[in-house]
Amino acid sequence: MVKNNKTEKNSGRIKLHRSFRRSYREDYERKTETPGLMAHAAAALRIIRKNWKIFLPLIGLIVLLYIVLVGLMAESTFVEFKESVETTNKELVKGRLGNLGRAGLALIGTVTTGGLTNMNDAQKIFAILLFLITWLVSIYLTRHLLAGHKPKMRDGLYNALSPLVSTFFVGLIVFIELIPIMLVIITYQAAISTEFLKTPFYALVYFIFASLMTLLSVYLTSSSIMGLIAVSAPGLYPLTAIETARNLVAGRRIRFLIRIIYLIFCLAFWYVVIVLPAILLDILIKGAFPVLKDLNIPFVPFVLLVVTVFLFVFISIYFYLFYRQLLDYKDDFYPAKIESKNNQKKTESELKQKKTKTEADQNKVEPESDSKKPKFSLKKFRFKKKAAKNE
Repeated sequence: MVKNNKTEKNSGRIKLHRSFRRSYREDYERKTETPGLMAHAAAALRIIRKNWKIFLPLIGLIVLLYIVLVGLMAESTFVEFKESVETTNKELVKGRLGNLGRAGLALIGTVTTGGLTNMNDAQKIFAILLFLITWLVSIYLTRHLLAGHKPKMRDGLYNALSPLVSTFFVGLIVFIELIPIMLVIITYQAAISTEFLKTPFYALVYFIFASLMTLLSVYLTSSSIMGLIAVSAPGLYPLTAIETARNLVAGRRIRFLIRIIYLIFCLAFWYVVIVLPAILLDILIKGAFPVLKDLNIPFVPFVLLVVTVFLFVFISIYFYLFYRQLLDYKDDFYPAKIESKNNQKKTESELKQKKTKTEADQNKVEPESDSKKPKFSLKKFRFKKKAAKNE
């Protein structure tokens, strides 16, 4: 079997086998210097903080359009969540949960049930369009900010929406690639209702099936998510963007999945830090002033919507920064740790080269100069010859 001679150094792209033939490690191994997980998330937040005059109007506009076109979750729905938490507190825990515990359960209930609003089909379409617009505008603004330009929010709205159809098409491909996970969810519900998993052998078989389906979806979507960023570049077709993203992620999927897992923890942290105090404040104020309960002010749904839009902007910048790292861009928003590491590596390599040079110089045998070589004398040679004959 002949190895693949077209490496990344020669052609700029990785040519992996598209069949069951073996792909050698030197053909797809890629060394990428990326910052740490905390530095990556801090860089995304630093971009938003330094350019808050651009991103804050964007968040406000998306929140306003969402309220007008889709609507907020009704306060009565949130009250039902709180009442269900109160009943579980009284019946199961016997009133041992405090305000913080009740607020945490209410937060989990609102987030896990898609607690922005109970949407119909038209509202779902508007919500998808608004989040696609947020995705494209955030990436457009970040790209121009990192290029040294000074864009405005209206520039992003007017110029970033040209690849909207292409982005929707790539999103449709991502949806198709998530079908194996959807099959796992549907079959799991059916298995629970029919008590299929009570038999240990059947449970093992189903576990293997669910694991394979999940791995398949994760493998496929890891490159298509990067395709959602690549397609935001002007003039790039959807399938070309997916092929480019697949080439970028090849050999780096585990690193990308680690970044996604860390992002999930970051999102959970922000919801706990911002939304949980809002729910706790709502419980305390409405408990102290019962008159406010009749007004049905949607304070918590509004805070939840603002935080969700802000975090979606953060997600867009987070993924785009990783995309730039895969393209080997050197940005100034990261801490100086990467530069110091690179400098240390350079100094270490220079020291090693100097040591090897000195060792080679020491091991070299200097050729004897002509002055040190003994000169040949014809008289001495004749004298030695005569002495040998006389003997």
